[in-house]
Amino acid sequence: MRNVSIKATVLFTIFLFLVTAAYPQKKSVFNGKNLDGWKIYGTEKWYVEDGELICESGPDKGYGYLATEKFYKDFELDLEFFLLANGNSGVFFRSTIEGTKITGWQAEVEPAGAESGGIYESYGRGWLIKPEESKRHAQKEGEWNKMKIRVGGDQVTTWINGTEMISLSDEKIGKANGSIALQIHDGGGIKVKWRKLRVKEL
Repeated sequence: MRNVSIKATVLFTIFLFLVTAAYPQKKSVFNGKNLDGWKIYGTEKWYVEDGELICESGPDKGYGYLATEKFYKDFELDLEFFLLANGNSGVFFRSTIEGTKITGWQAEVEPAGAESGGIYESYGRGWLIKPEESKRHAQKEGEWNKMKIRVGGDQVTTWINGTEMISLSDEKIGKANGSIALQIHDGGGIKVKWRKLRVKEL
């Protein structure tokens, strides 16, 4: 009986290893303590407070970005955001940055009822897709909201609080690679809290 038990334990361990290899787990890309693994672009404010990542407009009221040092091509990203001011922000993917000029695509983060989850191409084609009006109720005002972004090949899908906001196939996106980057829009008056940023490479 003991040999049977050992054999079952070994088989179960192998099974868990194979499942983990086939379905990798999401890993945190923000440690809740500092900005290790990230790079600041621009003069706007990025800091950690009470385990949360805060972005805030600075005196220059310009564009600002906080980008992962690592490139992510095919991935699924989960995060939570809380808008503390009526401003515009977003999550870029497959992006590269020089100064404060970014090349890439943005999953919009806007006030509730607007176009959060839509995809915008900066310094390029502009809006590629906006969420339907009927889906814009998914985002809640004055509280934490969950966003998921899945990027694989040509395909991009976004969700807010479990509601699929958009699904887009785009050849240009499929050819790109780059960082995940959080944005502060220009104009001033923006403040957003972020937490639970976790990514799974596909």
